[in-house]
Amino acid sequence: MREIELLIPAGSLEVLKVAVLYGADAVYLGGEAFGLRAKAKNFTNEEIQEGIAFAHERGVKVYITANILAHNEDLAGVEAYFEELKAIGPDALIISDPGVFAIARRVCPEMELHISTQANNTNYGTYQFWWELGAKRVVSARELSLKEIREIRDRIPEEMQIESFIHGAMCISYSGRCLLSNFLTGRDANQGACTHPCRWKYSLVEETRPGEYFPVEENDRGTFIFNSKDLCMIEHIPEMMEAGIDSFKIEGRMKTALYVATVTRAYRLAIDAYRRDPEEYKKNLAWYKEEIGKCTNREFTTGFYFGKPGADSQIYENSTYITNYVYLGRVDQVDERGRCRLEQKNKFSVGEELELMKPDGRNIPVTVAGIWDTEGNFQESCPHARQIIDVVLGFVPEPYDILRRRAEETR
Repeated sequence: MREIELLIPAGSLEVLKVAVLYGADAVYLGGEAFGLRAKAKNFTNEEIQEGIAFAHERGVKVYITANILAHNEDLAGVEAYFEELKAIGPDALIISDPGVFAIARRVCPEMELHISTQANNTNYGTYQFWWELGAKRVVSARELSLKEIREIRDRIPEEMQIESFIHGAMCISYSGRCLLSNFLTGRDANQGACTHPCRWKYSLVEETRPGEYFPVEENDRGTFIFNSKDLCMIEHIPEMMEAGIDSFKIEGRMKTALYVATVTRAYRLAIDAYRRDPEEYKKNLAWYKEEIGKCTNREFTTGFYFGKPGADSQIYENSTYITNYVYLGRVDQVDERGRCRLEQKNKFSVGEELELMKPDGRNIPVTVAGIWDTEGNFQESCPHARQIIDVVLGFVPEPYDILRRRAEETR
């Protein structure tokens, strides 16, 4: 059985630390330029340094995305940026553009280079091409089946790594190389500024009848014709392993700490259980699925892994998420009285029953016994966004435990 890496997205320093503590083997993040998530918080060089130190102390790797499709005016900045990253020392760079790759080889010859899914990696010849140029790893296109990945594995060097998505949002365009956003809004998805027009509602307009909008499907709401369900392979870890994949990648550099913690923990426990004993994995599968379902999601699909997806992989009725649990905060510190300090993300009140989520897999029911502001004033609730508060829960938590609350299912 190949060693499997669980690779987790981090859109901020807080989320990176949560990913590390909740089970990541590696995290990937974007700096302030040249990544494909311009709307994410992203990292300053100082935050990258802090994140790498935090991760490396715990045996976790850090990869930096530089996977835009570069234009002429980008290249000088790319070279200067790689000089900065060389001094910082991430474990790998994730690149899609051959010109950017060439700069990385020249500026950072000692650094591992990974080829982004954005490079349309759909066959073993492409893998061999990048290997011969010096890439250590290639991220498979989302459009590949497990059968195709297995064939790639059989036709590339044993030491070359395959990285494939196991969970997260799907893109309507080939390997994410979408032109819709640029055409409709002037914001280029391939430069990191996607406005996600695949999630919008579209209707049909006939040229001689301006202002008359007809739904693409026969209903009274229009249709979300490009809107895909989210990928979820928690039930298919055995097949993913058997395909010869080295790194299981979770999508979501714009997700919350709660999302990252929930998904990371579930996949970590599932992978480890399967490696110990496949029967243990099967026994606990219902729990893994239940936990994954607590994440905000758009319903789930297996994507292209078992063949080309049909109409049931799309969501035609709406573009919004299912939200089953609400993120309330992450414990920063605990004092000698058992009061935990956190930055409140959503309102909760004294007397309310919540759930404390721990990295080891436990979900502990707790009741809010008291809330105080940082000056020691008692308050019945915490209605102000991002207020720093001290809370007593009837159970003494630890730093990085996460508070969440069940929510009414919404769409």
